[in-house]
Amino acid sequence: MSFREENNEDGRGGGGDLRKPFLHTGSWYRMGSAQTSSMMMGSSQVIRDSSISVLACVMIVALGPLQFGFTSGYSSPTQTAITKDLKLTVSEFSLFGSLSNVGAMVGAISSGQIAEYIGRKGSLMIAAIPNIIGWLSISFANDLSFLYMGRLLEGFGVGIISYTVPVYIAEIAPQNLRGALGSVNQLSVTVGIMLSYLLGLFVNWRLLAVLGTLPCLALIPGLFFIPESPRWLAKMGLTEDFETSLQVLRGFDADISIEVNEIKRSVASTSRKSAIRFADLKQRRYWLPLMIGIGLLVLQQLGGTNGVIFYSSNIFLSAGISSSNVATFGVGAIQVVATAVATWLVDKTGRRILLIISSAGMAVSLLIVAVAFFLKGFVDKDSTLYDMLGILSVVGVVLMIIAFSLGMGPIPWLIMSEILPVKIKGLAGSVATLANWFCSWVITATAPLLLAWSSGGTFTLYSLVCAFTVVFVTIWVPETKGKTLEEIQFSFR
Repeated sequence: MSFREENNEDGRGGGGDLRKPFLHTGSWYRMGSAQTSSMMMGSSQVIRDSSISVLACVMIVALGPLQFGFTSGYSSPTQTAITKDLKLTVSEFSLFGSLSNVGAMVGAISSGQIAEYIGRKGSLMIAAIPNIIGWLSISFANDLSFLYMGRLLEGFGVGIISYTVPVYIAEIAPQNLRGALGSVNQLSVTVGIMLSYLLGLFVNWRLLAVLGTLPCLALIPGLFFIPESPRWLAKMGLTEDFETSLQVLRGFDADISIEVNEIKRSVASTSRKSAIRFADLKQRRYWLPLMIGIGLLVLQQLGGTNGVIFYSSNIFLSAGISSSNVATFGVGAIQVVATAVATWLVDKTGRRILLIISSAGMAVSLLIVAVAFFLKGFVDKDSTLYDMLGILSVVGVVLMIIAFSLGMGPIPWLIMSEILPVKIKGLAGSVATLANWFCSWVITATAPLLLAWSSGGTFTLYSLVCAFTVVFVTIWVPETKGKTLEEIQFSFR
């Protein structure tokens, strides 16, 4: 029985006919069509260089996390203007800020199954549409209903994007570039955050919302020019499309036979029994990677970074810095640079060491901020020491952002996309993404309340979480540098 026949048999009883690419991978890149690809891409030599071919695909799907970052950063530069124009209370704006996380939780629940049934590209297409509608709803909002509806729609799209993009990148990237290319996901998020801060200095909140539609408006046509994930095509039994997709990603002159056989063996070992039962999760090969994936994504949020990012302007104001929006943009720029450094380092140093350094750095930085805020309560506001403590607290926030960007920002999403077994990737990925967004919502919703209660106490709590993360990574998280996805998943058996 052939590989394709075997998968087709499994598909008959489980709605296999539905599992077709939502966006067909297209004919322009088929193995014999170097001339066609020359017309579409400008030069066939571009496609023959595997790193350039994969990089082009990554740059297109990176528009999704760019949208993610723009959504995350939007509430910081617009808080004062939206509150004034629509006459919102603090609690109403806090709800607005946190609703994107609620929408993202809904998107996260469905993200894995959508990506499994209609493909990674189709999933991103579905995610782009509510994002565009959401931004337009916010832009034209005259009351809370449109404002809240737009934020929920944005969040829904971002929830799907946050799972699908790292999985797609991990599935198309060669093993020696997977860390760097996977980190582009978080790099794009930080660029999106920085752009929202920068543009927020010059345009009003309504125009800023219109500009928020641009990443997804560019993503939709871009999806028609990239191949579907070869591993997803293989899992669906679309053998010809799978091999064609992989050939394009590795270059027309590359020998893909070894990688094709590895993927076929991996898929064949799980294809005979496509349904996952909860009883199966008791097996170490499933519960351990699921626990690691969820653990990292939960700890990423509980460290409090989203609370700092969403309300950074107010944090700087409370530290005594009047030009808080400019300072917030400076932090966003620093975050981009630090994440770019992590992208360069991750395939050289490995994932574990960056996670440990990042978490330890965050713990120390947050403790510095906590001490600065505690001491400010005992110092005269007109004294030089009070001003110095304000500067110290900002330095601590900046150091925390740098430490986060070096490891805990990009790497949890990368490891989640690497370690989850093919058989449970859809379900487990949805659960892990949901857990991340739920914790993000908790942090975003409670940050203003906690900061009002005690800034020093809030940063102390965040610091303790980061210290625990160091222990968690040291004990549980494996090194995945230099291994194929199949090798990583086999190591859990």
